[in-house]
Amino acid sequence: MLVRFILSLTLGLAALLPTPALAERVRDLGEFQGVRANQLTGYGIVVGLAGTGDDNLEYLTQAMKGTAGRLGLQLPPGISPGLKNAAAVVITADLPAFAKPGQRIDITVSTLGKAKSLRGGALIMAPLYGADGQIYAMAQGNLAVGGLGITARDGSQLTVNVPTVGRIAEGASVERAVSSGFDSGEVLRWNLFEADFMTVQRVRDAINSRFPQAATIEDGITLALRLPAGADSRATAMASIEMLEITPAETAARVIVNSRTGTVVINNAVRLSPAAISHGRLVVKIDEKSQVSQPNALGRGQTVVTPASQIDVKEEGNKVTLFKPGASLASLVDALNKLGTSPSDLVAILEALKQAGALKAEMVVI
Repeated sequence: MLVRFILSLTLGLAALLPTPALAERVRDLGEFQGVRANQLTGYGIVVGLAGTGDDNLEYLTQAMKGTAGRLGLQLPPGISPGLKNAAAVVITADLPAFAKPGQRIDITVSTLGKAKSLRGGALIMAPLYGADGQIYAMAQGNLAVGGLGITARDGSQLTVNVPTVGRIAEGASVERAVSSGFDSGEVLRWNLFEADFMTVQRVRDAINSRFPQAATIEDGITLALRLPAGADSRATAMASIEMLEITPAETAARVIVNSRTGTVVINNAVRLSPAAISHGRLVVKIDEKSQVSQPNALGRGQTVVTPASQIDVKEEGNKVTLFKPGASLASLVDALNKLGTSPSDLVAILEALKQAGALKAEMVVI
């Protein structure tokens, strides 16, 4: 069986030749500190379900009584309404940077109790809270559910995808804005997505070539920027910085292995020291048969059944593959394919190469 690889760079000619570094925009390498989305959460009730709701859960009953009270409907004491057509849900959303009151955002609605499906339901108006406990948006609308759940009279069930999670496009209205503070203060910080001293140095040089002495390095991920004050001037400078192009430093050699699925991701910086690989397997074949001894009709003997087992052990040998100094990704891929390595054997081979000091890369098993 050939090993299936997912490579971080295109195989083929790109794997056989050194890959030239490509220029990338600054906006693709990092982001300005404070200019980010914020998470919102809330609790609500979905109604209009076709008998697939939570039924008589206590917290759902209390929530429905509170909702009915806000709508001017007072339930008699001691009355617990049947709520098979309603479900308690958790609502999540991302509040984008610079979102203003009146703008609308998408929300995700997930069941909290025993509801089997949210298909056909509608979310009653519910507040969405930020981490500070303040209300930042109000959510309401009809759900779009991609999953499907069916239950027959005999109890058999059929579920397609996930019917207990739905989305409402533009289902929440922003009620409060979050101040990013990008236009205040003397220093604005820019952070790399992944720490790298060489890359952050190149970003600093590119910025200083456009805005002299504006950027200084704080560490391997952060630049301190001294940009013109005022929202208009600072936003213009930030836009110019994001469109600058640099050549990032070559990424560190890394091998990512998912031992459960057999997926391997190898970047083009991986190199091998001189090493030899030989990988064999033991194939055990057990054949279970029964032999029957049947006496003739005139004899007094009894029919006897005796087991007849045959065990065959075969060792599949493989050639030894030798790597020369500086062998590249293409050499490693070709060699493992020639060895007929299966996904289950791949991790063992890579770990052995790492222990032998021949694999010049960081190995991450997930």
